Amino acid sequence: MTTHRDPWPAGTPAWTDLTVPSLDAARAFYGPLLGWEFDVGGPETGGYTIAHLGGRRVAGLGEPMGEQTSRAQWCVYLATDDVEASVSTAAAAGARVLVGATPIPPMGAMAIAADPAGAVFGFWQSRAHRGWDVVDEPGAVAWTEVMSPDQPLSLAFYQHVLSLEADDMSGDGFVYASLRRDGVPVAGVGQSPAPAAWMVYFAVPDVDAAAARVAELGGALLDGPFDSPFGRNARVRGPFGEAFAIITPP
Repeated sequence: MTTHRDPWPAGTPAWTDLTVPSLDAARAFYGPLLGWEFDVGGPETGGYTIAHLGGRRVAGLGEPMGEQTSRAQWCVYLATDDVEASVSTAAAAGARVLVGATPIPPMGAMAIAADPAGAVFGFWQSRAHRGWDVVDEPGAVAWTEVMSPDQPLSLAFYQHVLSLEADDMSGDGFVYASLRRDGVPVAGVGQSPAPAAWMVYFAVPDVDAAAARVAELGGALLDGPFDSPFGRNARVRGPFGEAFAIITPP
Protein backbone atom coordinates (compact mmCIF):
# COMPACT_ATOMS: atom_id res chain seq x y z
CA MET A 1 0.00 0.00 0.00
CA THR A 2 1.38 3.41 -0.97
CA THR A 3 -0.22 6.48 0.61
CA HIS A 4 1.13 9.90 -0.37
CA ARG A 5 0.01 12.96 1.58
CA ASP A 6 2.45 15.56 0.27
CA PRO A 7 2.35 17.61 -2.96
CA TRP A 8 3.78 15.67 -5.90
CA PRO A 9 7.14 16.87 -7.25
CA ALA A 10 7.02 19.17 -10.26
CA GLY A 11 6.94 17.29 -13.55
CA THR A 12 5.33 14.13 -12.21
CA PRO A 13 1.76 12.94 -12.82
CA ALA A 14 -0.38 14.05 -9.88
CA TRP A 15 -4.06 13.74 -10.76
CA THR A 16 -6.47 12.39 -13.33
CA ASP A 17 -10.10 13.08 -14.09
CA LEU A 18 -12.80 12.23 -16.60
CA THR A 19 -15.59 14.41 -17.97
CA VAL A 20 -18.73 12.33 -18.56
CA PRO A 21 -22.32 13.00 -19.64
CA SER A 22 -23.70 11.22 -16.55
CA LEU A 23 -22.07 11.10 -13.13
CA ASP A 24 -24.61 8.50 -12.00
CA ALA A 25 -23.59 6.17 -14.84
CA ALA A 26 -19.90 6.81 -14.14
CA ARG A 27 -20.28 5.92 -10.47
CA ALA A 28 -22.24 2.79 -11.39
CA PHE A 29 -19.36 1.65 -13.61
CA TYR A 30 -16.21 2.67 -11.76
CA GLY A 31 -17.47 2.01 -8.24
CA PRO A 32 -17.93 -1.76 -8.63
CA LEU A 33 -14.99 -2.12 -11.03
CA LEU A 34 -12.32 -0.37 -8.96
CA GLY A 35 -13.83 -0.34 -5.47
CA TRP A 36 -14.24 3.44 -5.39
CA GLU A 37 -16.35 5.46 -2.99
CA PHE A 38 -17.46 8.94 -4.02
CA ASP A 39 -17.61 12.41 -2.56
CA VAL A 40 -20.01 14.44 -4.73
CA GLY A 41 -19.38 18.18 -4.88
CA GLY A 42 -22.05 20.84 -4.56
CA PRO A 43 -23.60 23.12 -7.20
CA GLU A 44 -20.68 25.54 -6.93
CA THR A 45 -18.37 22.85 -8.39
CA GLY A 46 -20.87 21.53 -10.93
CA GLY A 47 -21.08 18.29 -8.97
CA TYR A 48 -17.39 17.51 -9.50
CA THR A 49 -16.92 14.15 -7.79
CA ILE A 50 -13.83 12.81 -6.03
CA ALA A 51 -13.30 9.05 -6.05
CA HIS A 52 -11.75 7.61 -2.88
CA LEU A 53 -10.12 4.42 -1.67
CA GLY A 54 -10.43 4.23 2.09
CA GLY A 55 -10.76 8.01 2.34
CA ARG A 56 -7.77 8.66 0.05
CA ARG A 57 -8.27 10.59 -3.19
CA VAL A 58 -7.78 8.62 -6.41
CA ALA A 59 -9.41 10.46 -9.33
CA GLY A 60 -12.09 12.96 -10.32
CA LEU A 61 -15.32 12.73 -12.31
CA GLY A 62 -17.18 15.71 -13.71
CA GLU A 63 -19.97 16.60 -16.12
CA PRO A 64 -19.59 19.12 -18.96
CA MET A 65 -20.23 22.69 -17.85
CA GLY A 66 -22.05 25.31 -19.92
CA GLU A 67 -21.51 24.73 -23.64
CA GLN A 68 -18.60 22.37 -23.04
CA THR A 69 -18.70 19.23 -25.14
CA SER A 70 -15.82 16.85 -25.67
CA ARG A 71 -15.01 13.22 -26.29
CA ALA A 72 -14.80 11.36 -22.99
CA GLN A 73 -11.16 10.68 -22.14
CA TRP A 74 -9.08 10.46 -19.01
CA CYS A 75 -6.93 13.59 -18.55
CA VAL A 76 -3.59 13.31 -16.73
CA TYR A 77 -2.47 16.39 -14.78
CA LEU A 78 1.25 17.01 -14.31
CA ALA A 79 2.41 18.66 -11.11
CA THR A 80 3.87 22.16 -11.30
CA ASP A 81 5.04 24.74 -8.81
CA ASP A 82 3.93 27.58 -11.10
CA VAL A 83 1.08 26.82 -13.50
CA GLU A 84 1.43 30.09 -15.41
CA ALA A 85 5.12 29.50 -16.04
CA SER A 86 4.46 25.89 -17.11
CA VAL A 87 1.77 27.01 -19.57
CA SER A 88 4.15 29.57 -21.03
CA THR A 89 6.96 27.01 -21.39
CA ALA A 90 4.62 24.45 -22.98
CA ALA A 91 3.21 26.98 -25.45
CA ALA A 92 6.72 28.09 -26.47
CA ALA A 93 7.57 24.39 -27.05
CA GLY A 94 4.63 23.94 -29.44
CA ALA A 95 1.66 23.08 -27.19
CA ARG A 96 -1.80 24.44 -27.88
CA VAL A 97 -3.34 25.93 -24.74
CA LEU A 98 -6.95 24.81 -24.36
CA VAL A 99 -7.65 26.20 -20.87
CA GLY A 100 -5.27 28.82 -19.51
CA ALA A 101 -4.03 28.99 -15.95
CA THR A 102 -7.18 28.93 -13.81
CA PRO A 103 -7.24 29.31 -10.01
CA ILE A 104 -9.63 26.94 -8.20
CA PRO A 105 -9.52 28.24 -4.63
CA PRO A 106 -8.73 26.81 -2.19
CA MET A 107 -7.79 23.64 -4.04
CA GLY A 108 -5.09 24.91 -6.41
CA ALA A 109 -4.77 26.03 -10.01
CA MET A 110 -5.00 24.16 -13.29
CA ALA A 111 -4.52 24.45 -17.03
CA ILE A 112 -5.14 22.13 -19.98
CA ALA A 113 -3.14 21.92 -23.20
CA ALA A 114 -2.53 19.68 -26.20
CA ASP A 115 1.08 18.70 -26.81
CA PRO A 116 2.64 19.12 -30.30
CA ALA A 117 1.43 15.63 -31.31
CA GLY A 118 -2.12 16.38 -30.13
CA ALA A 119 -2.31 14.55 -26.78
CA VAL A 120 -4.38 16.47 -24.22
CA PHE A 121 -2.96 16.84 -20.71
CA GLY A 122 -3.22 19.16 -17.75
CA PHE A 123 -1.05 21.02 -15.27
CA TRP A 124 -1.92 21.08 -11.58
CA GLN A 125 -0.48 23.47 -8.99
CA SER A 126 -1.58 22.09 -5.66
CA ARG A 127 -2.76 23.90 -2.57
CA ALA A 128 -5.46 22.22 -0.45
CA HIS A 129 -5.82 19.51 -3.13
CA ARG A 130 -2.43 17.84 -3.45
CA GLY A 131 -3.45 15.30 -6.10
CA TRP A 132 -4.05 11.60 -5.67
CA ASP A 133 -3.30 10.29 -2.18
CA VAL A 134 -2.66 6.67 -3.09
CA VAL A 135 -0.89 4.80 -5.91
CA ASP A 136 0.13 1.26 -6.77
CA GLU A 137 -2.62 -0.64 -4.99
CA PRO A 138 -5.90 -2.08 -6.29
CA GLY A 139 -8.19 0.71 -7.50
CA ALA A 140 -5.42 3.32 -7.66
CA VAL A 141 -3.34 4.62 -10.55
CA ALA A 142 -0.34 2.38 -11.21
CA TRP A 143 1.16 4.07 -14.31
CA THR A 144 0.53 6.74 -16.93
CA GLU A 145 1.95 7.04 -20.41
CA VAL A 146 1.47 9.08 -23.55
CA MET A 147 1.35 7.19 -26.85
CA SER A 148 2.17 9.23 -29.93
CA PRO A 149 2.55 8.73 -33.70
CA ASP A 150 5.74 10.85 -33.37
CA GLN A 151 7.44 9.51 -30.26
CA PRO A 152 10.66 11.52 -30.62
CA LEU A 153 8.65 14.75 -30.89
CA SER A 154 6.55 13.92 -27.82
CA LEU A 155 9.54 12.73 -25.81
CA ALA A 156 11.52 15.91 -26.53
CA PHE A 157 8.51 18.04 -25.59
CA TYR A 158 7.89 16.45 -22.19
CA GLN A 159 11.59 16.24 -21.35
CA HIS A 160 11.95 19.96 -21.99
CA VAL A 161 8.71 21.17 -20.41
CA LEU A 162 8.95 18.95 -17.31
CA SER A 163 12.75 18.96 -16.91
CA LEU A 164 12.85 15.16 -16.74
CA GLU A 165 15.45 12.56 -17.71
CA ALA A 166 14.67 9.86 -20.28
CA ASP A 167 15.61 6.18 -20.40
CA ASP A 168 15.21 4.52 -23.79
CA MET A 169 13.45 1.17 -23.37
CA SER A 170 12.84 0.46 -27.07
CA GLY A 171 13.08 -3.05 -28.40
CA ASP A 172 12.22 -5.17 -31.41
CA GLY A 173 9.05 -3.72 -32.93
CA PHE A 174 8.39 -0.98 -30.38
CA VAL A 175 9.69 2.47 -29.45
CA TYR A 176 9.29 3.53 -25.82
CA ALA A 177 11.04 5.69 -23.24
CA SER A 178 10.59 6.09 -19.51
CA LEU A 179 10.59 9.63 -18.13
CA ARG A 180 12.47 9.80 -14.84
CA ARG A 181 12.88 12.30 -12.03
CA ASP A 182 15.94 11.79 -9.86
CA GLY A 183 16.29 8.31 -11.35
CA VAL A 184 12.72 7.26 -10.51
CA PRO A 185 10.36 6.36 -13.42
CA VAL A 186 7.31 8.66 -13.41
CA ALA A 187 5.67 8.20 -16.85
CA GLY A 188 6.20 6.68 -20.28
CA VAL A 189 6.29 7.96 -23.87
CA GLY A 190 5.66 5.39 -26.59
CA GLN A 191 5.14 5.11 -30.33
CA SER A 192 1.66 4.28 -31.66
CA PRO A 193 -0.05 4.82 -35.03
CA ALA A 194 -3.25 5.89 -33.24
CA PRO A 195 -3.92 9.56 -32.44
CA ALA A 196 -1.74 10.82 -29.61
CA ALA A 197 -3.29 10.38 -26.16
CA TRP A 198 -2.43 9.77 -22.54
CA MET A 199 -3.31 6.38 -21.06
CA VAL A 200 -4.04 5.75 -17.37
CA TYR A 201 -3.40 2.32 -15.83
CA PHE A 202 -5.45 1.36 -12.76
CA ALA A 203 -4.21 -1.52 -10.60
CA VAL A 204 -6.57 -4.45 -10.01
CA PRO A 205 -6.10 -7.73 -8.08
CA ASP A 206 -6.96 -9.93 -11.09
CA VAL A 207 -6.88 -8.47 -14.61
CA ASP A 208 -8.84 -11.34 -16.18
CA ALA A 209 -11.67 -11.03 -13.66
CA ALA A 210 -11.68 -7.23 -13.97
CA ALA A 211 -11.79 -7.42 -17.78
CA ALA A 212 -14.85 -9.67 -17.58
CA ARG A 213 -16.43 -7.25 -15.10
CA VAL A 214 -15.87 -4.35 -17.52
CA ALA A 215 -18.15 -6.00 -20.06
CA GLU A 216 -20.78 -6.81 -17.41
CA LEU A 217 -20.85 -3.15 -16.34
CA GLY A 218 -21.31 -1.75 -19.84
CA GLY A 219 -17.74 -1.32 -21.08
CA ALA A 220 -15.74 -3.34 -23.59
CA LEU A 221 -12.40 -5.11 -23.88
CA LEU A 222 -10.07 -3.47 -26.43
CA ASP A 223 -6.89 -5.55 -26.08
CA GLY A 224 -5.69 -8.39 -23.85
CA PRO A 225 -5.42 -9.51 -21.18
CA PHE A 226 -1.76 -10.22 -21.86
CA ASP A 227 1.44 -10.59 -19.87
CA SER A 228 4.31 -8.10 -19.91
CA PRO A 229 7.48 -7.65 -17.85
CA PHE A 230 5.55 -5.12 -15.77
CA GLY A 231 2.49 -7.28 -15.06
CA ARG A 232 -0.60 -8.71 -16.67
CA ASN A 233 -2.70 -5.98 -18.26
CA ALA A 234 -5.57 -5.18 -20.60
CA ARG A 235 -6.85 -2.12 -22.38
CA VAL A 236 -10.54 -1.47 -22.03
CA ARG A 237 -13.23 1.05 -22.90
CA GLY A 238 -15.60 2.57 -20.38
CA PRO A 239 -19.32 3.23 -20.91
CA PHE A 240 -18.71 6.65 -22.51
CA GLY A 241 -16.05 5.47 -24.98
CA GLU A 242 -13.10 6.43 -22.77
CA ALA A 243 -10.04 4.21 -23.01
CA PHE A 244 -7.97 3.18 -20.01
CA ALA A 245 -5.92 0.20 -18.88
CA ILE A 246 -6.04 -2.22 -15.98
CA ILE A 247 -2.99 -4.02 -14.65
CA THR A 248 -1.97 -6.53 -12.03
CA PRO A 249 1.68 -5.74 -11.27
CA PRO A 250 4.01 -8.72 -10.83
